[in-house]
Amino acid sequence: MLAKCSLVTACILLVGTLSLGQVLTTDLPNTNSSTTTASAWRPAGENTPRTDAPDTVAEVSRLTTDDSRQPIARVTSGTGTLPNKYGQVWREYDISPYTLRVTSTKRPEQAIVDWILQETGYEVWHSEPLGILSATPRTLRVYHTPDMQEAVAELVDRFVGSQAETSTFSLRVVTLDSPDWRARVRRLMQPVDVPTPGVSAWLLQKEDAAILSAELRRRTDYREHHSPHFMINNGQSTLVSTMRSRNYIADVVPRGDVWPGYESETAQVDEGFSLEFSPLLSIDRQMIDAMIKCEINQVEKMIPVSVDVPSVAAPRQRTQIQVPQMAHFRFEQRFRWPADRVLLVGMGVVAVPVPVEPKLQELIPGVPLPFSKSPARADLLVFVESKGKTGQTSSAAGDPLREAKTYRGRY
Repeated sequence: MLAKCSLVTACILLVGTLSLGQVLTTDLPNTNSSTTTASAWRPAGENTPRTDAPDTVAEVSRLTTDDSRQPIARVTSGTGTLPNKYGQVWREYDISPYTLRVTSTKRPEQAIVDWILQETGYEVWHSEPLGILSATPRTLRVYHTPDMQEAVAELVDRFVGSQAETSTFSLRVVTLDSPDWRARVRRLMQPVDVPTPGVSAWLLQKEDAAILSAELRRRTDYREHHSPHFMINNGQSTLVSTMRSRNYIADVVPRGDVWPGYESETAQVDEGFSLEFSPLLSIDRQMIDAMIKCEINQVEKMIPVSVDVPSVAAPRQRTQIQVPQMAHFRFEQRFRWPADRVLLVGMGVVAVPVPVEPKLQELIPGVPLPFSKSPARADLLVFVESKGKTGQTSSAAGDPLREAKTYRGRY
């Protein structure tokens, strides 16, 4: 009898426990389901963030996959809006009237971005206040302060207002062995401040520039390397280059399967000069802003170096490799001058822009010997003159020699 009572009591307790378990289960979240709520606990060390952390951190972390690198720095998605603590505003500029007419490059809008960065400075777009500068072939998007937007709008108008019309410029590269030409023509030139040490610049009336050109041509050390006329879209760039490659033996590699037991490795070095010119006219076309970049590479000489390359047939075999002795010149400057003047930039006495043979003299009749083994140096001059819109001509932009004859009596 006692055993039966115990069995009945155990059954009652079991049924009660099961009923209570069903009630508790309906109140708890389903942790095995794919819709686990954010309040569920996770094992220690699990990468998935807890929801009691800030929402921004959780959002960025959920975007990363298990295989991606976890950032060391704390990364957030921000507030979802652009900061405007300094009154920044969003503007979109239609640049299609300019970009659709430029066919000399695949990305004409890049010139607008480059000129904005040159005018405003690079740092204002990468520091406080927050700024955004982005361009597509049709639209320039800018996010910055109203003052900066005004500066950008003025530059954009210089591009759009011209509708990419082409202008003709004359670029002449001249060298003279001596810089003493300055002494006779100083009164014709108006100095321009140039921050680059060793570089000088002057402005000349077009008639005075013609007189100067004629005077320089009479010198025996005068050499004109380039005298081209370029048709350039407003704001775009053109490049004059005489760079050429020069081969030399840079190293040797031992090889037993070839004669004489090694193989020479050749390398190339570029020498010559390049001149990049980027003009931008003002809205009224009375002023010119231009970036001038000049680069000169000169191989002064090849220095021989003897190295051992022993082989089975010649244990004491030696050969020579070469190490180039180079002279480099780099110049980059922005100029602003009236369109009716000629800009003359004197780079100083630098390596000659075009490789030349050393001077020779005959100490013995019929036997020429080097006069000097020193590298060639010369005073480098660059003449920049605006010829106006393509198709237009003016008397002031005529042939330099013809102008020189007209005003030579005055000089």
